[in-house]
Amino acid sequence: MSKKYDILIWVIIEIYFNYIGAIMPNNEKIKEIILCKYGEIILKGTNRSTFEAQLLREVKRRAKLVGNYEVSYNQSTVYVEPVDEEAEENLDVLYDQLGKVFGFVAICKAAVAEKTLESIIDTAVKYLPEKLKNYKTFKCEAKRSDKKFPLSSPELSGEVGGAILEAIPHLTVSLYEPEIVVKIEVREAHAYIHAGQDKGAGGMPLGSAGKGLLLLSGGIDSPVAGYMMMKRGMVVDCVHFESMPYTSQAAHDKVMQLAAHLTEYCGKIKVHVVSLTHIQEELRDNCVEDYFTLLLRRFMMKLSSMVAAENECHVLVTGESLGQVASQTMKAMCVTEDAASIPVFRPCIGLDKEEIVKISRAIGTFDTSIQPYDDCCTVFTPRHPRTQPELEKVLAEEAKVDVEGLIAEAWKTRYLETIYQEL
Repeated sequence: MSKKYDILIWVIIEIYFNYIGAIMPNNEKIKEIILCKYGEIILKGTNRSTFEAQLLREVKRRAKLVGNYEVSYNQSTVYVEPVDEEAEENLDVLYDQLGKVFGFVAICKAAVAEKTLESIIDTAVKYLPEKLKNYKTFKCEAKRSDKKFPLSSPELSGEVGGAILEAIPHLTVSLYEPEIVVKIEVREAHAYIHAGQDKGAGGMPLGSAGKGLLLLSGGIDSPVAGYMMMKRGMVVDCVHFESMPYTSQAAHDKVMQLAAHLTEYCGKIKVHVVSLTHIQEELRDNCVEDYFTLLLRRFMMKLSSMVAAENECHVLVTGESLGQVASQTMKAMCVTEDAASIPVFRPCIGLDKEEIVKISRAIGTFDTSIQPYDDCCTVFTPRHPRTQPELEKVLAEEAKVDVEGLIAEAWKTRYLETIYQEL
């Protein structure tokens, strides 16, 4: 009797769990990947593949830092797919990293579904409730890159939108001013469902526009200038001028912190450090005070040109903004650029301080830039600097010191620090 009773109990338990399995939703884990959408690369012609290669190289570099991911591209989109459980867990970390890759205009996380209406709807109603819980209105849009899919885009969006309304009752449809847009993309291999996307970093892939040398001070402007050139595809090295003991170790460390912020966009930065101490002392002792800043900047241009030549940099980059300070008037910049042997790029030239500060805050350098440590440009600052200098008079003042000897001496002081990105 006892044996029959035990058998009956087990039969009941089995029936119960089979019933629960039939009525409960499928708990199969939804596969989630990252989609990164091209920007300007789309406009490129026969050399588009070169830009794509640069872009993929940067994506793979960042993915490797985080975990094991498969990276592919098709139809102006890069697909980043986690390969193992650890990669799935770190998907948010990688998502943040890919948001700083120049070349993408939009980035989003998407659920992967089979290319059937049933699979798309099933995946959507399981994946979207968490994504849409804080919204009241939505709109569903569908796009068929695969024209073999049996439903048209309007038909697909209607079917999926209806299923979403049924599954998430607090939502209503707003065709013209939705709080969020649900997108269904039917592509070659799979269908992808996502709700909302983030703005990408924009610009051009890093490395697609050659290499430049940034004159990196401890101020607000120069890190912004470096970021702006990176955004246009330029690989950037830095040169920093110090004036020990007139400047401090804290000022030096501040500059390295700024370089570290920039590595979030480029992976690593080389910072070439050169001492200007003796040059500044000689200018102070031998030249008219009014010309001091202009003469110092000419020495910077000469030394920067030498660093650039040694490191295969084709241009110099500065954070100068027209009229911002005495040394950044049009005439003053012409006088200083005369000392450079390669072109000087000034990406901030037409921006005012407020605009530069806004970018500085956005890229995370502002709080470091405003730390109150003197740099070499604030040492022996003239009381009345020349704002409309004449080149001939500047050269006459410059001739009062041993230019070649001071350059050679400063050149021997240079050393290199390489800053790597840290997650």
